[in-house]
Order: sequence, then C-alpha cells, then structure tokens
Amino acid sequence: MTQQGGPERSVHELYRDDPERADALAWGRRGVLKGAALAAMGTALGGTIPFARQMPAGLLPAALAQGQGGPQFLEMEGKARLILQGERPLNAETPEHLLDDDVTPADKFFIRNNGSVPEAVADPRTWKITIDGEVNTPIELTLGDLERRFELVTRRLQMECGGNGRSGFSPQAAGNQWGNGAISCAEWTGVRLRDVLRAAGAKDSAKFTGHHGADSHLSAQGPAISRGMRIEKAMDEDTIIAIRMNGAPIPQMHGAPTRLMVPGWPGSLSQKWFTRIELRASPHSGRGMGGTSYRVPVRPIVPGSRNNGADFADLESMPVRCVLTSHAHGARLPTGTRALDLRGQAWAGDLTVSAVHVSVDFGATWQAMTVNPPPNRHAWQRWTGRVALPSDGYFEVWYRATDSNGRMQPHVAANWNPQGYGANPISRAAILVG
Repeated sequence: MTQQGGPERSVHELYRDDPERADALAWGRRGVLKGAALAAMGTALGGTIPFARQMPAGLLPAALAQGQGGPQFLEMEGKARLILQGERPLNAETPEHLLDDDVTPADKFFIRNNGSVPEAVADPRTWKITIDGEVNTPIELTLGDLERRFELVTRRLQMECGGNGRSGFSPQAAGNQWGNGAISCAEWTGVRLRDVLRAAGAKDSAKFTGHHGADSHLSAQGPAISRGMRIEKAMDEDTIIAIRMNGAPIPQMHGAPTRLMVPGWPGSLSQKWFTRIELRASPHSGRGMGGTSYRVPVRPIVPGSRNNGADFADLESMPVRCVLTSHAHGARLPTGTRALDLRGQAWAGDLTVSAVHVSVDFGATWQAMTVNPPPNRHAWQRWTGRVALPSDGYFEVWYRATDSNGRMQPHVAANWNPQGYGANPISRAAILVG
C-alpha cells in the first residue's frame, strides 16, 4: 500500500502502525475485504477472522479502534484500576469487566467530580441540610436529625453520568470521552427526599428543585455545579438523601457525609456533599442548567454544528444500555475454546430492560440472553447466556439491550449534541481464541 505523500509500506506494517488508515485503504470502494488485506488484518489482530464475510464494509475491528494509544489508568489508594478521564477535576470510569458485582463496591465506583473535593468534617452527624424556597416552614436538619426523625430505607440504585457513552459520538463532542463505565449500582441507605419535603410543607407552587453542595468550582468562583429537576422526580419513592453506601459511611470522594441519590436520571442531579435543596416555582438557574448543559435536541441537529440549546430539553430518564462483565475487551482465550459463557449488567433509567441480545458474527445474527428482573426498582439487571464459536480466531462480542418500551440500543450514537449526552450505541468487545 502507498500512502499519499508518504513512503510505501506493506499492508502488515500499515495495520501495525496506523490501523485506521490501513482499514480505509484495505476496504477501498468495493466494500470487500479479501486477499492480502484480509491476511494483514488477521495478522494485526493476532488470528484469522472466521466471520470475515459478515464484517460490515469499512468496519474497523474493535481491537484496533484505539490505535497504538490506550487508556491511562488511575493509581489511587482504595480504588481499583480505573480508566483516568481527567485530573482537574478528577474523573475516572470503571472498566466494564470490573462491573460484575451485583452491588458495586466502593473501590470500583466510578469518579465524577465537577470541582474541588471538600475537606472531610470531623463529626458527620452535625452536617446540616437546609430545605427552603416554596415551603411553608423552611427547616435545617443535621444528619443526626435525618436518622432520628425519618424512616431509613435501603435500596440498590443505579447512577450514571449523563455523558456516559460520549466517546460514541462522531464527530467528537465536548467533555470527558466516557466509554460505558460511568455507571454504578451501589446499595444506598437514607431517607426519602419526599418525606423531608413534606415535613417542610411543600407548597402547591413548588414545581422544581434546586440542589446545592459544598464543592466549589476549580476557579474558586462559586459552586462546582448546582442542578435541579421536576418536583415529580423529587417525590419519587426511590429519590433519597443518602447517608450510607453499602452499609458504611459514604467515602469522601463520593459525597460524604451525605448526598442526593436521584436514580435513573443524570448523575449530576445526585448532588455530592449535599447542603441545601430549594423548592422553586420555575426551573433552577444554577451552574449546569440551561443552554446545552445536560440537555439534548428535541429535533436532530447537524453533527458538529454550533447550537445555543434554545430548543433543547433537559435529559431526564437515561437511555437503555448494557455492559459485558464476563470478558474484558481484548481477552485471549485458550486454543479450542468453542463456547463463551457471557454475563453482564443492563439498565434503562426509569424503565426496565426487557431483552439483551448478543452477536459474535458482526451483527449478522443475534441470540437472546436471559435477563433477570431487578431486585428493586432502579437497580440494574443481570443478564447471562452462552454463545458458540466455530473455531479459533478473532471474534467480536456485540451486545445490545432493549427497554420495556421496546427501544433498542442503536448501531451508532444518535441525536448528536455539543456536550455529548445520551449516547448509547451497541457495544463490542474483542476476543481472541488461540
């Protein structure tokens, strides 16, 4: 192969050094991969491609999609080896294969910060939360008051960053390029937010909330983020003021001593280091509200175009998604492996997951997996199943979920928006046998 304006290199060398360029040249205009190009791709992948005839034209194999680069990893005491997304503020996602626990342990919980992490308080029980705005009786409660005055509930609740899946958008959207790992499902203990709002005497005029926390913006100019939601979500039985995570005090990195938990909606609503909630007659105007912040187009816009978000709507219930946890992307299996026992997690915001399907022949055929019901509303769901492999070689496991309203993950990220919210394309993991 000859690159325009550059030296001639063999197809093997090109796949080794520049897989995306090699892929474009190998496929050319005919959409058929064969001969030297097929052999070179197999060499780059480390094995033959049994389902090469089913590969969609122009598809860059998942094993080559990252090119020569790769993710950087976070090295932090008390945390698993997370994929580093940013250092100021600190953000890191959980590799999919580490999300195999039904209840996400604290060390595998993804990190999403918008500003500086506040210092820990000496006595968490004295931490104060204010409820004011459109209420009859503004009140201030310590964490001790919350435990003493209100019923404690414990629920497994999924929480997902609004930008989870952002790396699937083309052209690239602004922000951390999350894969699928900005998600968790820990077990949270706390009090229902609606019980506290009722104690303050929420007025009929209260239609929205505004959330406040102790974290400041990196510029030290104001809060890091201050979002709000419709009152209906605030009154949901699963929206809680959390005081414990997995039966233990909430780690400082994850919002200690107390945080909001607004499951199924963008994680930015689950205010960390929670200090105040105001009830409002109109939508909140804090940092992270309005324009294109946590908002998506009502009607599709041209990918890559500029937009002020005037016609956008707030992202609320998160779209359906699943992850593969039984096999890490890039896994190498012993020669002679002829079946894969697969498992993973799936979720769909306020909805449930009705189906998960898997393909190992580049989407030519799909096989239904078994999907367990959630242990409680807003918890993720375990899926399992077995698929057969015809031989050794390079395979891709493609996996997609369908929600209870019949909406399935799309083949490519849909509804492009400048800040990259709501992307949930079908995922694929590279597997090499032999």
